Formats: sequence, structure tokens, C-alpha cells
Amino acid sequence: MNILANDGISESGVKALKDFGYNIITTNVAQEQLIEYINQNSIDGLLVRSATTVRKNLIDSCPNLKLIGRGGVGMDNIDVEYARKKNIHVINTPAASSASVAELVFAHLYGGVRFLYDSNRNMPLEGETNFKDLKKRYSKGIELRGKTIGIIGFGRIGQEVAKIALGIGMKVIACDNFLDETVIKLKFFDNNSVSFKIKTVSKDEVFKKADFITLHVPAQKKYVIDKKEFNQMKNGAVLINAARGGVVNEVALVSALDSGKILFAALDTFENEPKPEIKLLMHRDISLTPHIGAATNEAQDRIGEELANQINNLLK
Repeated sequence: MNILANDGISESGVKALKDFGYNIITTNVAQEQLIEYINQNSIDGLLVRSATTVRKNLIDSCPNLKLIGRGGVGMDNIDVEYARKKNIHVINTPAASSASVAELVFAHLYGGVRFLYDSNRNMPLEGETNFKDLKKRYSKGIELRGKTIGIIGFGRIGQEVAKIALGIGMKVIACDNFLDETVIKLKFFDNNSVSFKIKTVSKDEVFKKADFITLHVPAQKKYVIDKKEFNQMKNGAVLINAARGGVVNEVALVSALDSGKILFAALDTFENEPKPEIKLLMHRDISLTPHIGAATNEAQDRIGEELANQINNLLK
């Protein structure tokens, strides 16, 4: 059976699929040529990440397709229900990238509270001529320890964020539409562990109490954070979106930053990918990454291996 990994797959994933007896193809086929390529090469399974879209026209035009796999969590680039109605398996890897996304959240947070996102822009330009002024500009950092982090969406990724937050001494509050409480277990290098029971609260309580708010929700039809929600937040709060583009009203975000309501923001995802709005890219109070939450070597290995195991269980 032929599997096309159109957006790439880790070497460990390739090896696992080959060991299971599949022919794995890693050629990157342009979106407009994908239907023809799938049909001409008798592709049974199509693996994508976020670049390739799998819509109804492709599903209808590729009658031999048996499986669509998403290397990652969100599947908004796939017409999932339609594919399943056509008896095509649709899979993703919800657990594989959780730790990587959570670590990126804290990379942004640590960089933000010490102004690294702005300092790294200005030191190359002014470090030699304006060192003292830059030192003064960036000398009002704050510590994360003892602060409150609010997590909106308390699934796998949200819980991984909570583990890091608890480990560095932060207070964790979380809201989730499907979860009332859970136990967070922190495991340490020596096999010791400690557990924390966390009960979820309302979004309003998160907005009211959190110093830092991080989003871990799927794609939505409406904004999760809009002008109303910004107004509910504490003055000087911080917002991080490493979830999906379109869950934050970016116009309202810029307004909240410009007014000082929000101290800084961190964005890994954008409404307009792959062409984010220039006001976001140039804003001095936004820490930016190009949708790399799951882009670690370890996460890609786990994604590849998890996809291979699921494919073998479904198609063997």
C-alpha cells in the first residue's frame, strides 16, 4: 500500500511505516497537482500537516483513498466529517506534540517578561551607541514565580502547560467546556512525582484573576477573545495564542496593546496564515513565531511513530 506524506514525516515515522510493509512517499506535491498525483500513483493514505488542505473536491476525486492523517492536533484543514461519511479513516496525533507546544508557551513567556522579543530587535541596532538607554528600557522585568496563569482549554496541551507552571511555582486556574476537574501529575527525573487536583472555573474568573492567559482550544466559528474579553482582563495582563488562528480578534488585540490594557502578547498562530497582518509583525509588544508549536525533533518523531501505529492498526 502507498502512503504519501505530502508535508513531510520524521525518519522514525518513515522507518516504522516501512517496517510495517508500507511504501512511503515523501515527495511534496503542489496542492493543485495533488488529485492527479494521488490517482496516478495509487495512493491509499495521505498524510498532511498544516500546509496541505484536504477538501471535498479532493475526497470526491480520489475514490481509492482509504486514510487521511494529520500530523498534529487541529484538523481544520481537512473536511473530516465528509471524509468519514465516505468511509475514509481520518486520524490525528493529539498527544504527540503537547509538550513541545507547552514549552513554546513558556519560551514566549520568559522572553516576554524580560522584553527579549524587543531587546533582540534593538540590541543589534543600538547596543553599541545606546547601551545605557536600552538597559533602562528593559530593566523593569517581572518574575513568573508566584503569578497566576489562566489556561483556556484544559486538554492535553493545556495540562502540559499547567505542569510547567506548577513546576516553577505559578498558580494555575483553568476553564474548559468539557472538564470539571483533573489531577495533574508532575514526574521528576528520579521517578518521584507529585499530584495536584485542579478544578476548572469560568472564563470570566480566568479573565478576572489571571496575570497570563494562554489559549489551547480548537478552531472556532467565533472569537474566543474579543474586545469584551480584553476589557474583562486585569490591567497589564498578557495573552499567548499558540492554539489556532482566528480564536483571537487581532484588531482588538492591537487596540488593547496600544492602550496599555495588555502588557504584551505572544502569537504562534494567526488569522491570515501564511501572511499575517503587518500591524502584528511590526508591533513592538508582540512576541512572534511562525506556527512552530509542534516543530521540535522529539515531537516530530512521536508524531511519525504515532501515525505509523494508527495506520497499521487501521489498514493492516
